Amino acid sequence: MQKIKKTAEYTLFQKNSGHYAVKGKNGKWINAEEKQGILLAEQLITLPRPKAVSVEPEAESSEADSATA
Repeated sequence: MQKIKKTAEYTLFQKNSGHYAVKGKNGKWINAEEKQGILLAEQLITLPRPKAVSVEPEAESSEADSATA
């Protein structure tokens, strides 16, 4: 692992695989949302955009047909 940046609160590492690791000032690894927030603040990662939910027109038309019958 290669040390990227050290602050008073955490140390950033980059693994050989290209992934990032964050170690807190207490010597424990930081994971999950806290790690994600740190990596976003350092602009090392970007979050994917959520896919747009599309309404299927067939489902609406079949519901309308059953209501008229």
